[in-house]
Amino acid sequence: MDPIRVMIVDDHTVVRDGISTLIDSQDDFEIVGKASDGQEAVERAPAIRPDVVLMDLRMPRMDGVEAIRRLRTELDDVKCIVLTTFDTDNYIFEAIEAGARGFLLKDASRDELFKAIRAVSEGESLIEPSIAARVLDRMASLERGETTGPSLSERELEVLGELAQGRANKEIAASLSLSESTVKTYVARIFGKLDASGRTEAVTKALQLGLIKL
Repeated sequence: MDPIRVMIVDDHTVVRDGISTLIDSQDDFEIVGKASDGQEAVERAPAIRPDVVLMDLRMPRMDGVEAIRRLRTELDDVKCIVLTTFDTDNYIFEAIEAGARGFLLKDASRDELFKAIRAVSEGESLIEPSIAARVLDRMASLERGETTGPSLSERELEVLGELAQGRANKEIAASLSLSESTVKTYVARIFGKLDASGRTEAVTKALQLGLIKL
């Protein structure tokens, strides 16, 4: 049986190397690539064709959520597992919506990590129990027709805060260590979620909903 081809995406070299060491300890895994951010992952993945991508969320240039979304668009058979220290609800639901098949915190045990990689590679999903409970709670709320307003990711809220300060895309890109094209993507997504036609309307609605404060 061919080994499971794994790609590691994290902006910290020590983390990448540590995970790589763990993965290399298993005969049924093979490290086929590493990337320091989402943009590099999206650029490299088509050539190396990983089966499973271990994806961090908070990274410069392109975050994990956007990278998962693009990978799922370009590579139908790739499976993504979020491996992060961030467990805020917005991150969880954005990642799952983007197509993540697994969600683990970085304090997960090595056995939990191995189990997730094997399960996801077989087409299953594996979400850490504490996070799965929150997903079920959200689904139950939706079933009951409860709404809490638009859900923006942490990064989208950061961009929104920059918009509220009147900053241009180029300035936001520099401030948040993102590419200008990535900022444009976030701005368009914010407009869509807030049903806004421009920056002023988006900021006004965000203030009314309590998403940001000036």
